[in-house]
Amino acid sequence: MTSARSRKKSDLKRVAPLLTRRQFVGQVAVTGGIAAALGVGGWLAYSDQPVRHKPEVIHRWRDYRVTPSDLHARLAVVRGTDVEPMAREALAGLGGMERFIARGDKVLLKPNVGWDRQPEQAANTGPELVAAMIKLCREAGAAEVWVSDVSLNDPYRCFFRSGIQAVAEAGGARVRIPGREDFVITDMGGSLLRHWPVARFFHEADKLINLPIVKHHSLSGATLAMKNWYGVIGGTRNRLHQDINTSIVELAAAVRPTLTVMDATRVLKRNGPTGGSLADVSRENTLIAGLDEVAIDAWSLGLLDLTPEAVPWLTLAAGRGLGVVDWRSLRVHERQVG
Repeated sequence: MTSARSRKKSDLKRVAPLLTRRQFVGQVAVTGGIAAALGVGGWLAYSDQPVRHKPEVIHRWRDYRVTPSDLHARLAVVRGTDVEPMAREALAGLGGMERFIARGDKVLLKPNVGWDRQPEQAANTGPELVAAMIKLCREAGAAEVWVSDVSLNDPYRCFFRSGIQAVAEAGGARVRIPGREDFVITDMGGSLLRHWPVARFFHEADKLINLPIVKHHSLSGATLAMKNWYGVIGGTRNRLHQDINTSIVELAAAVRPTLTVMDATRVLKRNGPTGGSLADVSRENTLIAGLDEVAIDAWSLGLLDLTPEAVPWLTLAAGRGLGVVDWRSLRVHERQVG
């Protein structure tokens, strides 16, 4: 039996030789190094992005425009102090709201609601115009009227303080504030603006009406109809300010609305786009409506004491075939109401 035990010990020594202290420390270091390397590799490979189970859908803009007609004016300029009859007169000059809205349409109104400001400060589209357009759309037979914008300040405060939430609810319209999950990647078709996140509500509407306001802008000179389309996109919009003229034009080329009604009842003459001081606001009591956003913007520049030559994006837009700078060449419906 003693001989058998001796043989087993001898076999164990051959299979698993004893380690010296130095060898043991060395092996622990090697093993620890491998574990650390695997840990770092796993950390570097980690991503908090969800695993995509299918290719991402790229949305495309539809053309919301109506068929052009020589029977009606291309531009309407109406002055007065009561916005609803002014809006009615402007639309009458363009052929009536029934020309633009069909019974059963889902209509999205896109005012400028970018800032946490009150109506008197003229940083956002006036609630009076939004209320009038909701009513006109309903009368034309719209099944649903939505009001939406991608605000720069807190959107709930912007819609509340601007007065637009209140008039939308009173008129039976639905305020649609896009949340984080409400943006879809959209082909913008530009060289600077390629694929960009766009609030999905703009793709879901049948008709799209632009309701900008005339404002000074410290970088682009003015915020008017074409620049109001900044409010359809999410993402890091300040990247577009690096070439703001191209950005404005590519946005206008991508989004072709059914109708545009410019709010120039209050005009922010200085310190735009946010404003703040009532001293910067001028009462102009005017609405400008039409189908040519270049012409509408060109007309509106005069309220800011600017000429078309002072804003490069206007000439660029005309060069892209988006409209005409010389608004006088169009048939203009001009009226005073009240």
